Amino acid sequence: MTSEGTNAGPDTGTAQAAVVRRLREGMARSVLSFPLTSFRDDGSLDPDGYRAYVAQRLAAAPGALFPACGTGEFFSLDEDEYRQVVTIAVEESGGRVPVVAGTGYGWAQALRFARVAEEAGADALLVMPHYLTAAPQEGLVAQVEWIAAGTRLPLVAYQRGQVSYTAESVRRLARVPGVIGLKDGHGDLDRLQRMVLAVPEDFLFFNGAATAEVQARAYAAVGVPAYSSAVHAFAPEIANAFLAALHAGDLGTVDKLLRDFYVPLVELRDRVPGYAVSLVKAAARLRGCPVGPVRAPLTDPSAADLAELKTLLATGLDLVGAAL
Repeated sequence: MTSEGTNAGPDTGTAQAAVVRRLREGMARSVLSFPLTSFRDDGSLDPDGYRAYVAQRLAAAPGALFPACGTGEFFSLDEDEYRQVVTIAVEESGGRVPVVAGTGYGWAQALRFARVAEEAGADALLVMPHYLTAAPQEGLVAQVEWIAAGTRLPLVAYQRGQVSYTAESVRRLARVPGVIGLKDGHGDLDRLQRMVLAVPEDFLFFNGAATAEVQARAYAAVGVPAYSSAVHAFAPEIANAFLAALHAGDLGTVDKLLRDFYVPLVELRDRVPGYAVSLVKAAARLRGCPVGPVRAPLTDPSAADLAELKTLLATGLDLVGAAL
């Protein structure tokens, strides 16, 4: 590995510490936003629609912006589209919140995307689960080590699907220069508690479950109060009201939103593989957001599911005093 594009350099540590500080502040203040990627009806990227959509997300005051990640259909973007998506997110953010771009596949491909993200001005990277194959802990750690060694941007590792770290592996990751945190998508709170206790206090953790609010109180109980919110992608009024109630200890409001909106949303989401993205995108379209359809292999919701989603969305918005 050459020194070009690596995380070596006299100012790297200072810059990464600043990113950690800004992320920590954002995570304490608000939810983490994972914007959808806008496509036209023919499947091509819609940069103007995406710019308008990102501006809408930023107006809803997220703690950080995570473009081109799972909700943003990273897996369907080529490098030029990825560059446009990350660049627009950085430009629209204007430094107001940290921008953490997705990267992934094998480590070689991940580094290609990482270098594009560096050039686009991203603050950090979220390392998506690698492609297809199961791997031992040694290999999972090595994957992140190789990516960290090849970029100046700090990394947040993401465990989901076939990527599942042990507490000892997370301890090792926390010692890797440039690795600053972990997004958890498994919900194994026993294991997560061990991870939190195994690493320094400045290591970042956040809840990355598909509908994170449903498990927010449980995650907070093991020391992980921050979370990403798919609902922020289409109804920030609901996402922000839930977080405000949670922070205020207003458990009556929390339970009502869970019972009447979030749990039914999860039940609808779980009907069809891929609805964790395509249902979110459909809800955003119902709100008039310029996001367009999903790309294959995802499919847009059926007419019946879309009608049910519309009713549920109207219910959720009414609960927080907003309208469809």
